[in-house]
Amino acid sequence: MLDSAARLRREGKLSEAAMMYAELLRANPAHFDALLALGIMAYQAGQIENAERLLGNAARLRPGVADLAYNHACLLQKLNRFEEALAGFDRALAVKPDYFQALVNRGAVLNMLNRHEEALANSDRVVSLQPDFAEGWVNRATILNLLGRAEDALADCARAQSLNPRNVHAWKLHGTLLQKLGRPDEAAPRLEKACELAPSDAEAQGRRGDVLLLLNRHREAADAYEKFVMLSPDNAAGWHARGFVLQILHRRVEALDCFDRALKLDAANDAIRTARANVLFELERWEEAAREYEVLLAANAPPAWLHGYLTICRLHCCDWRRLDEQKRSISAALERGEFVIDPVGIACISDSLEEQRQCAKIWARDRCPSAPPLWSGERYLHPRIRVAYLSADFRAHATAFLMAGVFEHHDRSKFEVTAISWSTDDHSGMRKRLMNGFDNFVETGDLTDAEIAKKIRELEIDIAIDLKGYTNESRPAILAHRPAPVQAQYLAFPGTMGVGFIDYLIGDRITVPESHTDFYSEKVVWLPGCYQCNDSRRQLAGREPTRYETGLPPGFVFCCFNANHKIAPDVFAIWMRLLNRVSGSVLWLLDDNPSATRNLRASAQAHGVAPDRLIFAPRADPVSHLARQSSADLFLDTLPYNAHTTASDALWAGLPVLTMCGSTFAGRVAASVLTAAGLPELVTNSPEEYERLALLLVNEPARLGAIRRKLSENRATCALFDTRRFTRNLESAYRIMLERSQSGLAPENFAVPEA
Repeated sequence: MLDSAARLRREGKLSEAAMMYAELLRANPAHFDALLALGIMAYQAGQIENAERLLGNAARLRPGVADLAYNHACLLQKLNRFEEALAGFDRALAVKPDYFQALVNRGAVLNMLNRHEEALANSDRVVSLQPDFAEGWVNRATILNLLGRAEDALADCARAQSLNPRNVHAWKLHGTLLQKLGRPDEAAPRLEKACELAPSDAEAQGRRGDVLLLLNRHREAADAYEKFVMLSPDNAAGWHARGFVLQILHRRVEALDCFDRALKLDAANDAIRTARANVLFELERWEEAAREYEVLLAANAPPAWLHGYLTICRLHCCDWRRLDEQKRSISAALERGEFVIDPVGIACISDSLEEQRQCAKIWARDRCPSAPPLWSGERYLHPRIRVAYLSADFRAHATAFLMAGVFEHHDRSKFEVTAISWSTDDHSGMRKRLMNGFDNFVETGDLTDAEIAKKIRELEIDIAIDLKGYTNESRPAILAHRPAPVQAQYLAFPGTMGVGFIDYLIGDRITVPESHTDFYSEKVVWLPGCYQCNDSRRQLAGREPTRYETGLPPGFVFCCFNANHKIAPDVFAIWMRLLNRVSGSVLWLLDDNPSATRNLRASAQAHGVAPDRLIFAPRADPVSHLARQSSADLFLDTLPYNAHTTASDALWAGLPVLTMCGSTFAGRVAASVLTAAGLPELVTNSPEEYERLALLLVNEPARLGAIRRKLSENRATCALFDTRRFTRNLESAYRIMLERSQSGLAPENFAVPEA
């Protein structure tokens, strides 16, 4: 019968053969040949547990058969019965001490049992038996890594690669170890080789993405992570990583899709939910971001910054619930030295210079690590002073609208002007104008902060001007490398940066009174008149739209074209009192986002004002937006964060701006702008005075008309819009800064004489 069963098996009649072997076992449960044959057939059929039982019985009958002990141990290994598998491999090796494959598998089992020292000794036997076995060196390197000896493992990886240049594991492990050792620049080519050899190896693609991300090679990292998630679509960490790098690349909609996919796979992962909330924040989908932050705040011991970012989201939605409580919570966190809110956010809710300084210091602590200075005291002897402006806003942006004329008006016989740009090319007319307005336009591409700083040093820039501060897309860590003798911040960020590597803040006597200088880490440069530059070439539309065309009724039109998040509830309450007291009046606001519009109308209703008396202007191109402002009667400013560029826009369009002068730089800009425009009478110093003057201007149209005429007559001659004069004053400031530096003098507060 045994011969018949064997013949049927050879003929492929496996079910008939199995029946005959089973009959043999019923007659004799210790029938070795039947046990062996049925065990092999069960394994071939994928019946691992049954195969292990049968071969195990056979191995117990013939303990001196090394191959049988080995095969049985392999089945136990597959079933994760590692202690039993180890005993099986030991039995095989007891019979055949140089049983090579048994040694290899024994090492794998010892690793699974975390017996790494024994695994290393086992691995040493493997490579001594077959020194040209590449996988043996890879296994040895793996064990050394598990023992915390990553540096020692590198040589084994290199040896495996020399033995078999196509061994994917060797390249992949080598790259992983180099990454672990903080050598990503060396890791990258190894992982690229692994991906070249095995394009469908998901782990290699993911590791490569990690290394490229560390090297700030973000576009390549995004491609690597894309391949990873295509190969491993159920890996939440992969989608999370891809979303993270896409967010860095400002491909935020794609990043959000990645975070959505990751969250579906791992709904309880707070890190993924946080990433999703943050990208919603960057996409200005404030209400959705707020909902995510609220979920995260419900977790145990949430970080303080969640309170701050939820507050910012709610401000953008004009959702003022619990605002006072949130302000107190933020103040307490700042006092404790905790990161709770960004420096722009604190300027929107706090009128405390001390809080703003503390916030800036905390923000810089983690984002601007100290670095060895690239400039070490050399005195450049250039025929022209080399000034570099650093920004992400060399495009159709508020900063560009203000500064374009300054760049063009620099005295090229005395100044060489360079743009250091990490801007998106929006292909706008402004972008083209700016590129033509510099002597040198350096686009930084994917360069790191350190690499950009090195570039500035190589260009021997005398004065580096950071035009971003801590605003969106800023890169303050560039100047942390001290690439230039003089470093200053200007225009975009209304406050101190709280760091030692920015020498000067460019302001004026109104935005930074002398009594405030102790709250600034920078020394203050007081420009004559207003610190804010303007472009005298700025265009107005050929025809101003009628009120009907702008959707306005015939009554008195108050307006505020500041971003909605600047509207504070106490200022809004003043506006509502004005509407209640001025029959037929309306308030014209920007249609910033649906939630803000909805909440502002609800707040108006709560103040007894019909919601339809709030009229919302849709976003428009800059020229059209300037033109339509002439339809309003009076611009009502906000506090604690004033109108900045918005104030200059309104005045350029001929619209008077009524402001309150606050306690911080952000709350004093409009006062400076109005003074430079020759309209200091529109600056008030308290809410009561602000409300009183607004009513006075409504009730005395002749007075308001005289102000409008004065504004119109002054526009061509006032200091605010005199770009050429402003640029000469700014150049005087630059000369003084550089002269102090070249004389070995420390930065100091100083006032610039009128040019």
